[in-house]
Amino acid sequence: MTMIATGELAQAWGKLQAIVPVTTIHNEQQYDQAVETLHALLDIVGEDESHPLYELLDTLGTLVHTYEEEQDPGPSVTGVDVFNYLMVEHQLDLASFPEIGEAEDVSNILAGKRELTASEIRALASRFGVSPASFV
Repeated sequence: MTMIATGELAQAWGKLQAIVPVTTIHNEQQYDQAVETLHALLDIVGEDESHPLYELLDTLGTLVHTYEEEQDPGPSVTGVDVFNYLMVEHQLDLASFPEIGEAEDVSNILAGKRELTASEIRALASRFGVSPASFV
């Protein structure tokens, strides 16, 4: 393993921060920028969980979610809870989600047997007009 010079590391971090806000979110302006970047990353990563930017997408999603929780903690709700609520609210059944797949796939998500993929989160967020962080 090679040693990275502190200056090189600081310079690389600065360049990344200028493009993607990978830091704790402290205000609405930073939040808006992070959400915008999150949407862009979702468009780039698509369904490919092995994409080199997937970990960045996941990290940024966590930062957005954390900020949202700090601003309005509300009741403890999971992404599956949100998905289930939206299904009921819109009177949809398990077969109503072509963006996920078969009814069995939706059932497995609701039962906690599998998680939503990045592309499924993006599609559901777009369909229901909510933040992708709602499903994280």
